[in-house]
Amino acid sequence: MDVKAYTKLEPVFEDGDWWYYSPSGYRQRVSTHAAKNKNRMYVNGKYIPASHPLHKAGRFKALDDAWSHTEINERSVAGEVYLIVNPAWPAWVKVGKAAIVTDRLNNYQTSSPMRDYALLASIPVDNMHEQERRFLQLFSSKGYERRGEWFKIDKEKAVELLVL
Repeated sequence: MDVKAYTKLEPVFEDGDWWYYSPSGYRQRVSTHAAKNKNRMYVNGKYIPASHPLHKAGRFKALDDAWSHTEINERSVAGEVYLIVNPAWPAWVKVGKAAIVTDRLNNYQTSSPMRDYALLASIPVDNMHEQERRFLQLFSSKGYERRGEWFKIDKEKAVELLVL
């Protein structure tokens, strides 16, 4: 076993075994620490608790690496509705949904050589599918020009409509 792969700090060989010392000073066998970490999920370095509906043990760069978009939509109802912008289209705002909005934003960055998509606002919701549909209808009913999930709307007005 490569003991250094399981801890950020250097493991210490004491009492005939390798030990991990946590930042608080708690001592734990590296083998125990490694076994516990095999059941944890991290997405882009962020810990995802086992209670999360998309929990899947492992380390992933993005949720898409663990699950397909279809599986994410089927497994997760709670999430966030968000607004994102890109300076390439300064008059436009996108309304979307995501289980983890920062992960979704990172996915957008991969399609932009400038990595310039920015999160304008987001709100946590119990049912992201229903709430995204509601916001898309709200923005449309206000008469804003629409291209899919993108609306030609003032950024401040978009945020105002999202947080109503």
